[in-house]
Amino acid sequence: ASSASSRPGSWRIASVYDGDTLTVTTGEKVRLLQIDTPELGSGECYSRKAATALRRLAPTGAAVSLVADSSLDDRDRYGRLLRYVFVGGRNVNLELVRMGAAAPYFYRGERGRYSLALSTAARAAKDARRGLWGACPSTTLDPDRAVATGQSGPPAKSGSTESGARSGKCDPSYPTVCIPPAPPDLDCGEISFRRFTVLPPDPHGFDGRDNDGVGCES
Repeated sequence: ASSASSRPGSWRIASVYDGDTLTVTTGEKVRLLQIDTPELGSGECYSRKAATALRRLAPTGAAVSLVADSSLDDRDRYGRLLRYVFVGGRNVNLELVRMGAAAPYFYRGERGRYSLALSTAARAAKDARRGLWGACPSTTLDPDRAVATGQSGPPAKSGSTESGARSGKCDPSYPTVCIPPAPPDLDCGEISFRRFTVLPPDPHGFDGRDNDGVGCES
């Protein structure tokens, strides 16, 4: 283990890049071990929601422990630290899989210390259709491959809330606009609405950044 196999709380989150990559305040980039999420910016289903999930579990400024696995690589080919991330004693890697925001990924078929727990959590999330397993129905559970969720669905069509409501295709989480229910998983860039009311459970995650009840604010 390197010096970044840390003491509890000895690092702090600087930023989250996507659902499985973050940066700590020293400038080190950290790739979360043994999991994979859809690639942000690729249009892959659930990519933005996976990043939002990691931001919620590991918010900017949070104290974090970075734990290496002696049976696995210390860094990846991009020079990023490969670590289990703990915030407040919680294994963030495992929690993302439990939520359905990530899938287990055992690169080169290598199993680390949490591989059994990750596999068990993924099967439970898939059976319950949590997260990407419900939003991206073409996803298969194969821990020996990077997760492939497919592309997000087409943009929601702007139209009157009234006509949408009559058709039964407006999700009640968005009472002031007409946005169809998930799946498919939609992102703010795929709809024409901005600054609209969001109520729980917000299946598309439009209010994921600050949870203030307003979706797609920018």
